[in-house]
Amino acid sequence: MKHKAATLRKRSLEQMMPYLLIIGGIIGMLAAIILSIDKFKVLKDPDFTPICSINPVISCVSVASTHQAEAFGFPNMFIGIAAFAMVLTAGMGLLAGATYKRWYWLALNAGAVFGVVFIHWLAYQSVYNINALCIYCMVVWSVTMPLFWYITLYNLRTGNLPTPPRLKGFVAFIQRHHGDILGIWFIVMIFLILKHFWYYFGTLL
Repeated sequence: MKHKAATLRKRSLEQMMPYLLIIGGIIGMLAAIILSIDKFKVLKDPDFTPICSINPVISCVSVASTHQAEAFGFPNMFIGIAAFAMVLTAGMGLLAGATYKRWYWLALNAGAVFGVVFIHWLAYQSVYNINALCIYCMVVWSVTMPLFWYITLYNLRTGNLPTPPRLKGFVAFIQRHHGDILGIWFIVMIFLILKHFWYYFGTLL
């Protein structure tokens, strides 16, 4: 019975993966493109105010004008455009019936690991150092987290990422409770953001 349930979960994730990659790729790429457009507009006209700059806390301009927004010497959104384009392409290939070799899935997973570490660093910088939030950046964070999570789970289920015997119980647990874990992950991030900016958001209630 357990083997049958695991097989069903594996098939379910395999069926979901193309749509997850396509939807995540489109949303993330659009957010990165909009950020790039606003960045160019601000460079051309310093008085330009993007629609995502709503108040002192939710302000794309405040975030985009910092050195953290160019962590590698060029705007971070360029990384997003390229990365999400590759994710979208991978999803479209799966939907069309393509099969990828193990090294490709591992490369995709490595990119997802880089992405999730990077967005958490950016989130920390945005909340605790810059003291401002960018709506489109938060959209990218929200997309990157499930992409990383389910690409990793997929690789674990298919054996692309081998599971050491001593971790089989842990891996089985996260496979069963993947949605709960992801939900808690989001709740913790939202809580930390609200807690830090409560001095502002509390006045709006």
